[in-house]
Amino acid sequence: MIEDNETIDEFLARHASDVEEAIRKAAATEIMPRFRQLAAHEIDQKSGPHDLVTDADRKAELYLTEVLPALLPGSVVVGEEAVHAAPASYEALQEEAPVWIVDPVDGTRPFVRGEPGFCTLVTLARGGVLLVSWTYAPALDRLAVAIRGQGATLDGEPLRAGSPDPGRDLVIATSHPDYTTEEQKRALLGLWTDGVSPRACGSAGLEYLAIAEGNLDAVAFSWEAAWDHAAGLLLVEEAGGAHLTLSGEPFRITGGNALPFTASRDAATARRVVELLAGRA
Repeated sequence: MIEDNETIDEFLARHASDVEEAIRKAAATEIMPRFRQLAAHEIDQKSGPHDLVTDADRKAELYLTEVLPALLPGSVVVGEEAVHAAPASYEALQEEAPVWIVDPVDGTRPFVRGEPGFCTLVTLARGGVLLVSWTYAPALDRLAVAIRGQGATLDGEPLRAGSPDPGRDLVIATSHPDYTTEEQKRALLGLWTDGVSPRACGSAGLEYLAIAEGNLDAVAFSWEAAWDHAAGLLLVEEAGGAHLTLSGEPFRITGGNALPFTASRDAATARRVVELLAGRA
């Protein structure tokens, strides 16, 4: 595992290419052969019609669950599908052992519809600190990597979120209403105001990437699932962006956040979005 005298840099120097290879192989062998080829029996609902799981999700996660801990002995995997089957496994995020946070197919609904807007998300964290993340969109062949304190890249080129253009409406991707409480719905209504153009979100991972690229100003999300947010939050941070919860504190991947929260291209935009959500604008 990452020993006390070994840095994340040293681990990545040995194994970054292995992690990338594992992610690409999971997509090549388990996800892309099923893209636009899914049979009805390969698609199931979890909590409802907007919460889908496919054989691609399950098999890609199983593959990554086998490969990633072998690269880092002593580490564990917190994966979306495994947690659905055994909710207590989510508690590993609170422990000190290194954790691989895995969303095998982020954007399952677009994947099922045969649209390319989905990705595989992998993040390495320890003690609640996000260390490195990979966001891979296999249908688009785009790979974004973020390393704490070292910046973010997309296909090897540096990412900088920049700041929104003055005078232009803020474009903000928001949670689907099915995933919000009545109180959160009221908070999100604060975004329906002059100077803001809210829209429904797609794959969370790709929305975070859009922020890091400077193609989206912010997101406003109302759920905490670590596999949806870990990779993107680090990506946005390392591209120069910021994230804040309704209480004005950064989002904690270990939970207990005041929701909704935002990730934004810069700190000023994050503060503005929280003000709108809190009704203080």
